[in-house]
Amino acid sequence: MAKLKLKTHRGAAKRFKKTATGKIKRNRAFARHIFTSKSPARKRRLHQATLVDPADAARVLEMLPY
Repeated sequence: MAKLKLKTHRGAAKRFKKTATGKIKRNRAFARHIFTSKSPARKRRLHQATLVDPADAARVLEMLPY
């Protein structure tokens, strides 16, 4: 009997990447428009990627089986 293959959640695949140690990397939200009300320091930080919180990582990993 063949083992079922899991499908990758394509929306999640476009938003998240796995690091070499198995953590999940993501881009920050609120970085697309209305920059006039945001400080320069905040705008700089929005350029940087960050890690998904461990509380949410299990759900994201479920969507990215491979």
